[in-house]
Amino acid sequence: MKAYLTYFKLKFISGLQYRAAAWAGIATQFFFGFVYIMVYIAFYDSGGSNLPMQLSEVVTYLWLNQAFLALVNQFSRDQELFKLIKEGGISYELARPKDLYFMWYFKIIGQRLANVTLRFIPLIIVTALLPYPFHFGLPSSFSHFLLFLLSLGMGTLLVTALSVLYPIITLLTMNEKGIVNLIITLADILSGIVVPIPFFPIFLQKISSFLPFQYISDLPFRIYVGNVSIENGLFGVVIQFIWVVLLILFGHFLMKKNLRRVVVQGG
Repeated sequence: MKAYLTYFKLKFISGLQYRAAAWAGIATQFFFGFVYIMVYIAFYDSGGSNLPMQLSEVVTYLWLNQAFLALVNQFSRDQELFKLIKEGGISYELARPKDLYFMWYFKIIGQRLANVTLRFIPLIIVTALLPYPFHFGLPSSFSHFLLFLLSLGMGTLLVTALSVLYPIITLLTMNEKGIVNLIITLADILSGIVVPIPFFPIFLQKISSFLPFQYISDLPFRIYVGNVSIENGLFGVVIQFIWVVLLILFGHFLMKKNLRRVVVQGG
């Protein structure tokens, strides 16, 4: 375990060095946050009734999406791993006496945590000072906040387990596009990053409840704003844990299977 924590530490520290990229990301997330919020303000002002979330909940939800985007979005991929696979550097990885799956898992989670550490605090502080209706709100209650932290932590483990699957699939296909991009696009939509899950048609809500994607960000963010009760939130955390275990077991199995027929590129 100490060796895997070292991989995590190295990736986390190296990720903290990209300060300029972090500030550029913050500016971009402010811009898109305002755009999304203005769209929803226009939607609510148009006189919609029986909406599943209050405007203040939606605004806070959207700011949480932007603040933790580097942590929960699927399009953030470790290009270094794809380069290792496509250029033959994976042979050095295989020479190390460690489990390759968990090496990659801890590297990816270190990178994601480094990226979000540089971005979420400035964004939340500034948006908390904005006037209504752009204001970032406080959690629904202290209990909701504690459950939000637990759920966000589980969501981080879940999104990392999904992210490790992409280079594992590339071991077989030798291309990080195609099926990988299809899964990533589906995951981004059904995780609530584009539209909160309660605004989905009923049949899509039912479908998403059987998939892991909504448990990455939609669940923790709706717990924070109070759109999910404590009881339902606790049940959701249990589902998150089950998905984390299943995806890690599946990813580990798929890694072993693909390594038996891996083709080393380059030379």
